[in-house]
Amino acid sequence: MIATLLAGAGFSLSSGLNAYLPLLILALADRMGSAVDLESPYDWISSAGGLIILLLVLPIELIGDKIPRFDRYNDLLHSGLRPVAGAFCFMAIASQDDYLNVWAAGALGLALALATHLWKMHSRIAITTATAGLGNPIVSMLEDGIVIVVAICSAFVPIANLVTVPLGLATLRRSYRRMATGESRVIRIFQPKPRA
Repeated sequence: MIATLLAGAGFSLSSGLNAYLPLLILALADRMGSAVDLESPYDWISSAGGLIILLLVLPIELIGDKIPRFDRYNDLLHSGLRPVAGAFCFMAIASQDDYLNVWAAGALGLALALATHLWKMHSRIAITTATAGLGNPIVSMLEDGIVIVVAICSAFVPIANLVTVPLGLATLRRSYRRMATGESRVIRIFQPKPRA
């Protein structure tokens, strides 16, 4: 039961940053391995049609999230989708455990994904303002990397989320703060030097 909770929480938190990557990793884990065995009605995402749909919509979020100012509209568009993806992931994982209520898992997944999404959305506004948009693609790539690591751990080694989730959240918190306050060395490289 603990492993199921850790896996569901990892997928849900990841879904708050990117709706489709965790769904794709969950679908591929179901399709290719024995670590995840999705039951009906959740197994449709690992069907050929489900995978094609995920692969078609994934670039919309991956590319849109890296374009300054457009990422704001991307976040607004996904304000409903990311929490639903988090709920779906947690419900799909919880359906494998006889001791967990699927609806309670869905509510928890929705709350975790929504909280992560709102934190990301709020932070991105400050980053766009402070870096004139230069920080957006950098932070977006960092978010994507964290989503991939946490989702893979959720699928195959859920106990690792005891380390990957807090580490990922701490890394994001630090990166968001440093980008928003202008402390990031990465952004200083691209900004013009003041004249003497």
